[in-house]
Amino acid sequence: MDVPLLNSPLVKAVFRDVTPLHVSRSAARAAESVTRTVLTGIIDGALRAAEEEARKKLLPKDLVTAIDRDVELEVGGGWYRHSPTFRGLTGVVRDAEGSVVHAPKRSRSRKSSAVLGAHRFEGGIKKLLRNRGTAAVPAMVRDLDGLASVFLTDLARDAAMVAREGGIKRFGTVALTTPGEPADTGSSAPQSLLALSTRTGDGRTIGTDDVLAATMIQLFGEVRQRALAAAREATGTGSDG
Repeated sequence: MDVPLLNSPLVKAVFRDVTPLHVSRSAARAAESVTRTVLTGIIDGALRAAEEEARKKLLPKDLVTAIDRDVELEVGGGWYRHSPTFRGLTGVVRDAEGSVVHAPKRSRSRKSSAVLGAHRFEGGIKKLLRNRGTAAVPAMVRDLDGLASVFLTDLARDAAMVAREGGIKRFGTVALTTPGEPADTGSSAPQSLLALSTRTGDGRTIGTDDVLAATMIQLFGEVRQRALAAAREATGTGSDG
């Protein structure tokens, strides 16, 4: 996990696509580390699927298998409608009037978007694949590019929201109950989430804690814990300048 997936300028460029707020160096490192942790989990899951067929090179179907086997790895859903790999797996999408929503056609628009910017991630994805001792066919690399781009864009958007609103203002809880037994009214949000419900700072800079809070929003389960631990290790106790 010591191989950077993305360099800091690229991470900050993704943030600039969604917010005018300044991004601290440590926040960029945290966002890169979280994205790398998620992509590593997906690649490792795909590797296990490929090994079952005695293959080393990853195919798109290995990606689908990895996500099917571990719902925690289902990230970057905005990419699904643009990728032939996922076409037909998410069902027919309809609008409020019941009309089928078709996948957007490719355009030459210069407007920034996670999908149009996915190609920026190819070098980092290939480096990460080599680090995991594998390679992937071009279609698989394209899907990993897209998932990384959409996930990091979503992470940046949530981090900006946290910075603007002064902390996580919207989160809910899920209570598991047994039929015939009273509900547990003492349930509360996780302490780690409550700790990020307020923030300090000038509101004009996205800091490490904002990225950690966004990670809490975007991920769940063990992959969330791994991502948070990796982000904290990557940023250490250095200056958040």
